[in-house]
Amino acid sequence: MIQLKPGKVFIHKTRSGASPRRSLLRRLLGLWLLLALLGTSCSVGGSGQGGPYFTAPNSYATPQGGGLPPLVFPTSVPTAIPDEVPATAVPTQVVTTPGVVETPLPAPIDTTPLLYYTQAGDTLPVVAVRFGVDAGEITSPSPLPAMALLSPNTLLIIPRRLGNTTSAQKILPDSEVVYSPSAMDFDVDAYVNQAGGYLSTYKEWLGSTFMTTGAEIVERVARENSVNPRLLLALLEFQSGWVLGQPGNMLQEKYPLGNVGLNRDGLYAQLVWAVNKLSIGYYGWREGLLTDISFSDGVTARLAPDLNAGTVALQYYMAQVYDSQGWVQALDPAAGLPGLYESMYGNPWERAMRVEPLYPPDLTQPTLILPFLIGQVWSYTGGPHGAWEHDGARAALDFAPPTMEGGCVESDAWVVAMASGLIVRAGSGLVVQDLDGDGNEHTGWVLLYLHVSDLVVSKGDWVETSDLLGHPSCEGGVATGTHVHVARKYNGEWISADGPLPFVLSGWQAHASAEAYQGTLTRDGRTVTSSLSGANFSHIMRERENP
Repeated sequence: MIQLKPGKVFIHKTRSGASPRRSLLRRLLGLWLLLALLGTSCSVGGSGQGGPYFTAPNSYATPQGGGLPPLVFPTSVPTAIPDEVPATAVPTQVVTTPGVVETPLPAPIDTTPLLYYTQAGDTLPVVAVRFGVDAGEITSPSPLPAMALLSPNTLLIIPRRLGNTTSAQKILPDSEVVYSPSAMDFDVDAYVNQAGGYLSTYKEWLGSTFMTTGAEIVERVARENSVNPRLLLALLEFQSGWVLGQPGNMLQEKYPLGNVGLNRDGLYAQLVWAVNKLSIGYYGWREGLLTDISFSDGVTARLAPDLNAGTVALQYYMAQVYDSQGWVQALDPAAGLPGLYESMYGNPWERAMRVEPLYPPDLTQPTLILPFLIGQVWSYTGGPHGAWEHDGARAALDFAPPTMEGGCVESDAWVVAMASGLIVRAGSGLVVQDLDGDGNEHTGWVLLYLHVSDLVVSKGDWVETSDLLGHPSCEGGVATGTHVHVARKYNGEWISADGPLPFVLSGWQAHASAEAYQGTLTRDGRTVTSSLSGANFSHIMRERENP
């Protein structure tokens, strides 16, 4: 059973003149309805507080000084609480024996197996984690690969181990969270200017782009983190009214996404925080690292195991912003963000039908090489870790050239192209390469190289495998030493370095550890272990016979 924990027990007072039995039934049904709302992501009703979007939840989460008592979610939601509850409405099972006190029988335990149809991106180990079972306990009429991607809509028969969870209602497709093909024709600047709200006149000074418009900031953060710009705009509008109107107060103007604190003011800092939380939810679910969400008021809930990654991303994000009751209101299909989202952009599920699944079960990684020249010995300094920001998809690997000094020093070593493809972005320490050559980094395989200085390529250049790109450095982001950071995307989704599509470079396969940046590379029985300091055991060479 999933429990709401810890918290203070609510004390309910009986109305004057009401019978104890009737009052007790009213209280039980009222509490049942409250829990049902939390457990079903607001499948009934709205907030009942002013307008549909801006005043429904509190704009900023604050601890409420205690949570709910340890109770479980109900399995269905009553549509109304009747004024009168007949005595037969609450049946009681008893064993009646002359001279013996009547004792209620224990509630029957449902042991019926669950039937689950797989979604794109599912693997057997991850599905097992979500359902709280061992992978070996899952059966299917179809053959099940142990580690590879499962074909969508494959029937799985899974033991029923979890008690109750949040609702399994899906509220946002995966393709509306990642910067997928569904958003490649979305013009952020045009939308913001047409909306005419506060964001259309907003500007902020950034060190790399100087005075930058609000639309440019949204597009930049969306592109760098591969998060759908539609979602970022919807969150800004829902929480602070920035897109279609004006912020309601100074707090919303300074901290539009509710992350209040020192050095957190301004649109850019707020969006960077938001995409981190969205990415933790999305990729944590995708990789089997996230199964529960917790709220500021002490409530903890187990996520329904058959949710999709896009829904979990939004649920996790909202849990960082609102307490449990605000979370219920924020996710209400009509009065919450889902309703606003559809009013801004139309039905997201119709768009998803045109582009999902984002990657098919038979997808394979193209042949890639280590990102340096043949015969050179580099250090494997970073195992699987965040692709762009610190959190989220553990899709990136780091390599550092040989050096006599530590820290950020100039290097004459070369970073080379891991495959053939078209350069679609180049500058400020970054190179992005589109392998399908269509010029759009939201479709197909895309490679990212970060911390590359003195670039010898430009946007629009076609490069072949092993062509020179630039030198490893600390340029383009936070870095403690000279290195190159590489990651992969497919159809806008970061691909985990250790998963059903492992990162393989010159035959070396990446393996993650429990902690980010730790991990190994293996090939032909040999193992190289990552080391931030470039220790001897992290050394790796790109050999000619396996280029």
